Amino acid sequence: MITLADDLRQATEAVARLGASCADYEALADAEVLAGQKQIAAARRLLDTRSAWMAATIARRSRPELGHSGLAAQQGFLSPEALIQKWTGSSKGDAYKLVAVGTMMADTEAADKLVEAAVGSPTADAADIAEFEAKVPWQAPIARAVTAGTLSVDAAESMRAGLGQIDAAVTAEKLGVALEALQAESSSLNADEVFKRARRMRDHLDEAGIAAREKQAHDDRYLKVYRLGNGNVRLNGLFTPEDGEFVLSTFDSITGPRRGGVRFVDKELAAWAQKMQEDPRTTEQIAADSLVQLLKIAGEADPGRVFGGRRPSVRVIVTEKALKSGRPAQAGQIEGNSVPISHETIDRILCDTGTRGIQFDADGQIINVGRDQRLFTEVQRAAMGVRDGGCRWVDCDRSPAWTEAHHINEWSTDNGYTDLADGVLLCHPHHLLLHNQHWTIIRIGTEYWLRPPEEVDPERTLIALPSKRGNP
Repeated sequence: MITLADDLRQATEAVARLGASCADYEALADAEVLAGQKQIAAARRLLDTRSAWMAATIARRSRPELGHSGLAAQQGFLSPEALIQKWTGSSKGDAYKLVAVGTMMADTEAADKLVEAAVGSPTADAADIAEFEAKVPWQAPIARAVTAGTLSVDAAESMRAGLGQIDAAVTAEKLGVALEALQAESSSLNADEVFKRARRMRDHLDEAGIAAREKQAHDDRYLKVYRLGNGNVRLNGLFTPEDGEFVLSTFDSITGPRRGGVRFVDKELAAWAQKMQEDPRTTEQIAADSLVQLLKIAGEADPGRVFGGRRPSVRVIVTEKALKSGRPAQAGQIEGNSVPISHETIDRILCDTGTRGIQFDADGQIINVGRDQRLFTEVQRAAMGVRDGGCRWVDCDRSPAWTEAHHINEWSTDNGYTDLADGVLLCHPHHLLLHNQHWTIIRIGTEYWLRPPEEVDPERTLIALPSKRGNP
């Protein structure tokens, strides 16, 4: 019996026989060139299958519930996609694609094994088997085709993303029928064409939801903001068509390329749209991060006026004993929120704007109150933006407008020292990673260096952090 391993071996041997240089390929006859291109495509599909399996493994070992002990975070990355991109040299979009398709394949394989076990069980009846079969993902035919090497990872992701997810109007059964029709056509289509066809199918299936969405738009507006039991804050709102369109326009301008793409763009906007499509965060995460950043920017536009006379701020409460006890697990709390916060979180949020540190002694007496403004002045912050050109973290492309000012010297030991040379810009995700994973940034003369924790690099080898501003 020929196995997948045999298929891969035979495919790579066929490619190897084509030659080992441009000259060898140039010497091929036209028929051999065309046949060779097909052989290379077949070998690539088989290799991409394994890449997807590996990506799914990395994603599973970096899943959110593992926090900073996950595989990607341990290596200094914000996501499994970022780790894969670094190790493979691919784009963010390719890394995201491998994780998405690999996860789909892993889920399908697990479900198929349960069905197989039920069918082979002497105690299982038809109802039991049907129950297991119902749990097989509707995307299973896509995953099986990739595993068999008959469908590329690119085409598989086009099918998955184009057809979308199950909702009230589009059931798994409807998506399954559409997928069957799409697979029948896919052999004559490239990945881009597959996506367009899948998207048209989805739009056709979702026609019934149009009227319902229009009716919902007439409901009364509201915005609820409340704190959950775990300390997180949830927003829930509904807007009138007039206000809602303005909100949508704002977030469409930020996440547009992730929601169908920008149709007409100049060269600069095209580059921006491509970066947005390759961002490893979900569209919802991008929207959430953008809302917080927009509120911060609004507060800075005219402090004390935009928000009715009082600039928003967050008070962090910490005891002197906690500061001197050598980085305890619980160092303090945010005023009004009963959930304790770690020393790392205190260090991070007090680096940037809108935070006031209030320090207590053991008897509960206030001994120090920080300032309700940036530890770095606006002029210093602007200068840092020009100097750093954005987030200083390795391979990060966030602009200065989306960064926070990080103090190289900790606020608790150096009293918020505001020397411009001792501050660098970091985007919020990397600022969070630095404090929680105990990475450090040091300055040597006018150069900045990133020092990884021992868990990532026992030698703690310094990594250069050059400016992102480019040549003036």
